Amino acid sequence: MIKEVVKEAESRMNGAIQALEEDLSGIRTGRASPALVEKLMVEYYGSPTPLMQLATISVPEARVLMIRPFDPSTMKSIERAILASDLGLTPNNDGKSIRLNLPPLTEERRRDLGKVVHNRLEEARVAVRNVRRDSIKDLKDFEHEKLISEDDQKYGEDQLQKLTDQIVQQIDQIGEHKQKEIMEV
Repeated sequence: MIKEVVKEAESRMNGAIQALEEDLSGIRTGRASPALVEKLMVEYYGSPTPLMQLATISVPEARVLMIRPFDPSTMKSIERAILASDLGLTPNNDGKSIRLNLPPLTEERRRDLGKVVHNRLEEARVAVRNVRRDSIKDLKDFEHEKLISEDDQKYGEDQLQKLTDQIVQQIDQIGEHKQKEIMEV
């Protein structure tokens, strides 16, 4: 029973790490990455649709993103979505594709992105701690219902704490890597 609680907690914590990695992939570093715009929501026939479902996104040069819509009629709405986003990029339309030139990051912008990364890391840590709290509550409920002994409950809590420490360490490593990526000139 304890193993199942720990297993479930581990899968939920790994989900928090995956969500963090996805989130951080959208944060801009010095080079162009399709992850920067692929989740951008575009108005498509009245419903918001992720850009990656409407176009191919490629990186022809280090600081250029090229977006080729599958349907040429979506060009205007893709441009509107890019301009409305907080990316701070201006789309260049040549009739068949949209080019996004990414200017080099300023020192101030790098620091701002570092703060954003820090906030996302803290959100991930909080999510992991919430999973630990819920799992410990489950263990206490099992002990209260006499399904496990008090010693088993303490053992389970120790296992959850070790798992939490391990996952938080992973989150910190991901954050350090992203910080280095952002500060790289």
